[in-house]
Amino acid sequence: MAQDPLAATLEQVNGELSDLERRITKREPLPLAPTVERALELVTRLIVACIEDQGGKQAPGLEAGVLAAFKVLVKGEPSWNAIRDNCRELVYYRNCIKMGRPDALPAVPEKMAVRTARHIYLYIKTRRIRESI
Repeated sequence: MAQDPLAATLEQVNGELSDLERRITKREPLPLAPTVERALELVTRLIVACIEDQGGKQAPGLEAGVLAAFKVLVKGEPSWNAIRDNCRELVYYRNCIKMGRPDALPAVPEKMAVRTARHIYLYIKTRRIRESI
């Protein structure tokens, strides 16, 4: 039996986050800008997959970015606002990097980006399980 697209995306993102988390555990350096971009891309993929799974809404392309995708996801479903600040936090990290303001970032922002992406993943996964019951 074929796996549904949201479940497949959850599985793929989990694997990619697990790889990043293993690197953190092994104390391997994670380059800040690429790690933040990776976290944003993973979260955007999750949100787009949720929109497509729900149906009835036009999912933006991945290139639209996490906030554009989140805006579509939350429309008519305000309970998704639970992850709004997490999405914004990742965008804030990217903006600080682009503006050359690493001093405005929290300590170990590359680890925080991975942990924030994991938090969003867990919220979506848990919600998916709860709604499937």
